[in-house]
Amino acid sequence: MKILMVCLGNICRSPLAEGILRHLADEKGLNWEVDSAGTGNWHVGDPPDRRSVKVARQHGIDISGLRGRQFQVTDFDDFDRIFVMDLDNYRDVLRKARTDADRDKVQLLLDNQQPVPDPWYDDALFEPVYNMIYKACQRIVAGTDI
Repeated sequence: MKILMVCLGNICRSPLAEGILRHLADEKGLNWEVDSAGTGNWHVGDPPDRRSVKVARQHGIDISGLRGRQFQVTDFDDFDRIFVMDLDNYRDVLRKARTDADRDKVQLLLDNQQPVPDPWYDDALFEPVYNMIYKACQRIVAGTDI
């Protein structure tokens, strides 16, 4: 299984989602490929936001080596599932879809179709965002969102 996590800049939410899902998949012995990307190009090559790195580390996950990249049309070919963090990301990714098969790969990360809030402007959101993403990734690993 190849899964891509997508947010706006690929430095806060999607690197957390990549790290959490990879960690949970490894714990279960799943041979999954997990990556992340942003719909924007502002942080290509940058490490995750220090606050994302910190909250992940507090939970035993190291995302410090990840680097930002921008979502590409070829990601539809390379990944089985594409999970996005909010409706803006959803629309941006779907704009690049070429076929119904591309569109069928894309869904919001949270099962209640709510957005994962962007913690960029609010330090207090990093822990709640981590917890939201963790629960969603648990469902993915359990097979209920695949």
